[in-house]
Amino acid sequence: MTREERCKKVSEAVENIAFEGTCLEVRPYGSGHINDTFLVVTQKPDGATQKWILQRINHEIFTNPKELMDNISSVTAYLKKEIERNGGDPLRETLTIIPALDGGAYYCDSNGSYWRGYAFIQDATTYDMATPELFYESAVAFGHFQNMLAAYPAGSLHETIANFHNTPLRYEALEEAVAADVCGRVKEVAAEIAFWRERKEDTRLLLDRHASGALPLRVTHNDTKLNNVMIDTKTGKGICVIDLDTVMPGFSVNDFGDSIRFGASTAAEDEPDLDKVSMDLERFAMYTKGFLEGCAGRLTEEERRLLPAGARMMTMECGIRFLTDYLQGDTYFRVHRDRQNLDRCRTQMKLVADMETKWTAMQDIVGRY
Repeated sequence: MTREERCKKVSEAVENIAFEGTCLEVRPYGSGHINDTFLVVTQKPDGATQKWILQRINHEIFTNPKELMDNISSVTAYLKKEIERNGGDPLRETLTIIPALDGGAYYCDSNGSYWRGYAFIQDATTYDMATPELFYESAVAFGHFQNMLAAYPAGSLHETIANFHNTPLRYEALEEAVAADVCGRVKEVAAEIAFWRERKEDTRLLLDRHASGALPLRVTHNDTKLNNVMIDTKTGKGICVIDLDTVMPGFSVNDFGDSIRFGASTAAEDEPDLDKVSMDLERFAMYTKGFLEGCAGRLTEEERRLLPAGARMMTMECGIRFLTDYLQGDTYFRVHRDRQNLDRCRTQMKLVADMETKWTAMQDIVGRY
């Protein structure tokens, strides 16, 4: 598609979503890699300008945009009621969908692409790099997200990506990649394969606890990065959890764990020098404190007990996926250099091993808070 054709599709979307006022400007916005995001500026009849968010949903990854938007519509409607009940501001504390002109939650253009509009949240921003204060605020925000949705019937939501955190299935995919060896890379990663094989049985822990009735199904975000929390520019507090595309049924400990996997590591996800990689207990403690404060007692005793297991499980799952992709020729995760996915796998291995040596300390920290 040419640049001119893309511009026409963006214009078509703007014209078919109920943004108030006359469109003055549309420009790319944000740093997301999945959906195409634009800032729309309109002018209202009184001359005032207003900002909006326009997104093209990546329907190659999210293959059922209707179900995805059904999830977002129902969850944000529920959140707005909870926020109002608690005396908050529903226009700032959760996403507000701007409907299409036909009243639906999205617009499907003449090329078969799906678009949606959101109200722009003023006086708030997102950050890609975490300071200790921001990491803590993100923990409170994601914990509060769990708190507000604790009574929501999680099983009623669609799976926007099937088996997203089915760790045993991710392990099976690794073994299939090893057997196929389509790139001839198996011979160089014997140690990495052995590491994950030693932990094969551990991949079932959370699913088995759920099957036994001990670990409840929750509404989970499934992408608990710092930049998915909007931070109020005046107070520095996390006010709104965004990017709800992967909101679906899951385990609270996985949401906690993914934040720890990324935010409590002392090095970049693809750091080649493994001496720089460890799981920082102070960051773990900070996030645990904030997350449990945000949850405000809504987690069960078993969920609290399994928080360290969630951190280890999410790190294992990502490491397994990185190695699988490396063996398959780097077809899923975007790479910018040779062996980047292998480096990613090795950092996750180092983190898992480090967590195992610090296990008692991690459990003590959870107990403290």
